Amino acid sequence: MKLTFLGAASTVTGSKTLLSTANHQVLIDCGLFQGYKNLRALNWTAFPFDPKKLDAVVLTHAHLDHSGALPLLVKQGFHGPIYATSSTIDLCKILLLDSAKLQQEEADFANRHHTTTHEVALPLYTLDEARKTFRLFKPLEFNQTHEITQGFSLRYRPAGHILGASSAEITAEGKTILFSGDLGRPNDPIMNPPAPIERADYIVMESTYGDRRHGALDAQAQLGDAIRRTSERGGVVVIPAFAVGRAQEILLAIYRLKISKAIPNLPVFLNSPMAINMTEIYQRHCQEHRLNARECAGLGNVAKMVRTQEQSRALNAVRYPSVIVSASGMATGGRVLHHLKTFAPDHRNTIIFAGFQAGGTRGAKIVSGERTVRIFGEDVPINAEVVSLDGMSAHADSQELMGWLKTAKRAPNTVFLNHGESPAADAMRLEIKHTLGWHAVVPLLGQQFDIN
Repeated sequence: MKLTFLGAASTVTGSKTLLSTANHQVLIDCGLFQGYKNLRALNWTAFPFDPKKLDAVVLTHAHLDHSGALPLLVKQGFHGPIYATSSTIDLCKILLLDSAKLQQEEADFANRHHTTTHEVALPLYTLDEARKTFRLFKPLEFNQTHEITQGFSLRYRPAGHILGASSAEITAEGKTILFSGDLGRPNDPIMNPPAPIERADYIVMESTYGDRRHGALDAQAQLGDAIRRTSERGGVVVIPAFAVGRAQEILLAIYRLKISKAIPNLPVFLNSPMAINMTEIYQRHCQEHRLNARECAGLGNVAKMVRTQEQSRALNAVRYPSVIVSASGMATGGRVLHHLKTFAPDHRNTIIFAGFQAGGTRGAKIVSGERTVRIFGEDVPINAEVVSLDGMSAHADSQELMGWLKTAKRAPNTVFLNHGESPAADAMRLEIKHTLGWHAVVPLLGQQFDIN
């Protein structure tokens, strides 16, 4: 049996891991590469295996760096089942349509305004190609074992992180390989903690925060401080936010700040049709997270929902204290780009990034202190205050990752560390070696391991 790392190897994007035997192949996650141009270019290459011969896809959760290349897989000939939890499927359908829509809109914009270096800018996939993926989704419940192809069984374990997120426990040829997916935090304000490890001969674990701890500061209090400061100087707060998980956490924090009167009762806008739909899904799946009925309702009531493009454009005329929450979380696309272009040059305003910013993204550039960023072919000055809420993260930090590993009843043969930049992944490898005495490796992109 072989394990091949085809994405998220020494990077945090493009998660794809192929588990293969002599007669069968299962792909765990199928995400888009994001961030640096050389990584994004990989989205345009053919898969390094024949999609027609793939037996199944096992999806750990809905984020695009884990699910966003599914339409490309189907486009290249895959026609097998895509397994996921039911709430992951609900989220994924919206995410994939939004991804396709954004790609088409950006290609159309580039062609109209001649900002592309190609003869014709094209989307990776279209709305119709995204919809073709939906018929392959097969929902599975948590903590139930299912045969997904001959000789392969799968059990999903709760991973926290976002709604529906799971760790995938796959058994084949007498070995159990546990794929962590993205692990949430024990004290996440919305999601329950990750389930402990029950059995694993091998573990494939994310290492996004493998070299650091989340800040000790209260992220909600930091958010409140930034909103108050900006309000006092008459500015606008712009918060680029992931539509799944992060937008809901920010809305919950603002709701709690408002009811405690820690911030003024200023207008709040959620400008992302996808985040609006995601918030409604979170409200429908209350049994999967910590929130009570009152707080579930607060998610939907604390902000004005901005659905149309006309309403979105109108927000750029706002010149009074307010908060605009909009996707995408790393400022790689979406409506938030228009708001950044409008509000970033004014020193009275504030841009708040909540969570990890992958290298090469606009978010990472702004957080690192770059004074200009390129948006729609123009260099936009960053004069607004920039705030990074490192504590508001859906990912477990290094200590929390180690805590999850320590729940294992016995040492696995190997821990493979993926989904982390090289410094973070290697720091986690050393921590595992020195603290637990276990064997851990950081795979290279395309590297294959025999796990018999």
